[in-house]
Amino acid sequence: MTRKLIVTSALPYANAPIHIGHLVEYLQTDIWVRFQKACGNTCFYFCADDTHGTPVMIRAKSEGITPEELIRRVHGRHLKDFNGFQIEFDNYYTTHSQENRQLSERIYQGAKEAGSIVKKTIQQAYDQQEQMWLPDRYIKGTCPRCKAENQYGDSCDVCGAHYQPTEMINPVSAVSGQTPILKESEHYFFRLSDYEEELKKLFDKGYVQDSVRSKLDEWFSAGLKDWDISRDGPYFGFKIPGEEDKYFYVWLDAPIGYMASCKNYCDRNGLDFEQVWNGGEYEICHFIGKDIMYFHALFWPALLMAAKIRVPDKLFVHGFLTVNGQKMSKSKGTFIMAETYLKHLDPQFIRYYYASKLSGDIGDIELNTEDFVSRVNSDLVGKLANLASRSGPMLSQKLGGRLAVLDEKGRALADELAAAKDEITADYESLNFASVVRRITALADVCNRFVDEVRPWATLKTDPEGTRTNLTAVLNAVRILTIYLKPILPVFARNVEAFLDIPPLTFADVKTVIENKPIKDYIRLVERVEKEKVYAMIEDSKPQAAQTTQQLDEPIAPECTIEDFAKVDLRIARISKAQPVDGADKLLALELDLGALKKNVFAGIAKAYKPEDLIGRLVVCVANLKPRKMKFGLSDGMVCASGPGGENVFLLTVDSGGRPGQRVH
Repeated sequence: MTRKLIVTSALPYANAPIHIGHLVEYLQTDIWVRFQKACGNTCFYFCADDTHGTPVMIRAKSEGITPEELIRRVHGRHLKDFNGFQIEFDNYYTTHSQENRQLSERIYQGAKEAGSIVKKTIQQAYDQQEQMWLPDRYIKGTCPRCKAENQYGDSCDVCGAHYQPTEMINPVSAVSGQTPILKESEHYFFRLSDYEEELKKLFDKGYVQDSVRSKLDEWFSAGLKDWDISRDGPYFGFKIPGEEDKYFYVWLDAPIGYMASCKNYCDRNGLDFEQVWNGGEYEICHFIGKDIMYFHALFWPALLMAAKIRVPDKLFVHGFLTVNGQKMSKSKGTFIMAETYLKHLDPQFIRYYYASKLSGDIGDIELNTEDFVSRVNSDLVGKLANLASRSGPMLSQKLGGRLAVLDEKGRALADELAAAKDEITADYESLNFASVVRRITALADVCNRFVDEVRPWATLKTDPEGTRTNLTAVLNAVRILTIYLKPILPVFARNVEAFLDIPPLTFADVKTVIENKPIKDYIRLVERVEKEKVYAMIEDSKPQAAQTTQQLDEPIAPECTIEDFAKVDLRIARISKAQPVDGADKLLALELDLGALKKNVFAGIAKAYKPEDLIGRLVVCVANLKPRKMKFGLSDGMVCASGPGGENVFLLTVDSGGRPGQRVH
């Protein structure tokens, strides 16, 4: 039985280009959508530019153009980047549209009629120098919860707390650098707490992953707070009906952009939008990053509940991208824009590599440049593409380009590959693309062993018809593997379809075979990654200043007092056990012996140290660190080390004069 789905990705903001961190989400979504379509399901992929808010207004002003001109230009650039990476939307729209305005007013009015919109007089930050109200993200200061400095005015990147800008310590305007004043203004609020029970029921139905649910339970425990949905002018956005100088906050109309993009598509293609979105015939699935799950898991479904509009079925949340063990860095050249990547490298490389890392959970994924080169060259090129390149040209150039009929061993090979279909489709469905890639490469190994056993290059002259039969088996294997790989590598698949001269492949074709037919000339499927091009891309991504001067990647952390430092209990520990952590190539699991106490610690030192070399070493550990629950287990301490990361990590060790448990002063 086929399914009908509406799938969305988070809307990219319309004042900046796409970078490789963004691509994690769009490639994850695109692969899943292509899989659904390859299974014969009706699946619409909708997205749009998120266009409203003060940042767009400020940037347009600085460039001497209107916000409308800016968002049109960025829209074209975004589409060019997405097309370059073979990301295929059914509709890519904009939130600055008549459809979005109408739907925003409809949802607002529905929430108002439900009694969930209230007015409150609030104190709001105002920049006197710039004569403008400051949005939350344009205020920086110290987090009122954990006291981390240089945080935004609405949330803390360190402890994850959400708060009002007025709660911040030492706030400053990100526009002028001046301390903002507080001015009173009447704002509209959405009463999120009205929908607490309905939201809990939604989560009980599996709206989010289990790991996300635990975070939401924390927010419920803290109490759901009213949400400010209005902003004072000047502001680039939609005016609130009945108001002269008050606008919908960008976070109200941004997710409504999913619906607006859907409505625009329906109107242009003769579909009934109300039936498609609200009729219950289509599953609605959102893909987002974990940084915006508060809005998508709570506010967005609650707004739809208030307006009596269909609530989505599933929220898929993913983690962030790290490069070479660290956050993306401009000075190191690892903050790579999509267009910079495309200037140097084949988009198939990163589609394959990201797929090999994505597992459907919210953990961050790592792009290691050395692993990137190795994995693409050894697996994608050396195993998968090489299988076709070893057989296609030989058949077309030496044997007249015609397939034979499969013999018994050829059918056995095809059957073995076809038997993996259910496991592979289950992995695709659960977003475990890493498992998909592992299964495909394992099957490619089976096929390459078959080629090595039948040795077509050796039998070509002595037994041409037997060679034709064996090459027919290999090309049928290539065809089945291509079906499995097609959602990840659509261009690769298109080229296989072209040289085999067959219609577009779907998962329904796995158990069929191609026999006794002509094929066309072989088309090269993918080239090897050249390290020099990777290095050139990284150099091209560095700011000019960083190429000529040595700069710190991050500023020195805020000063701490001796009293702060005295809270840290540093002890000498002997490493009694050390072993790799399955599924985490950067971590080692350490057992620390502190004399009367043992602690288990996960340490990000696997690139720098072999486990067997650590046994018995005396190190310095933080003995009173609050335990941290990780997906691999509980880490209840930390070993002290320094360095930029990866292979360059250096443990703080102790000579033989120390003893386990001894305090370090």
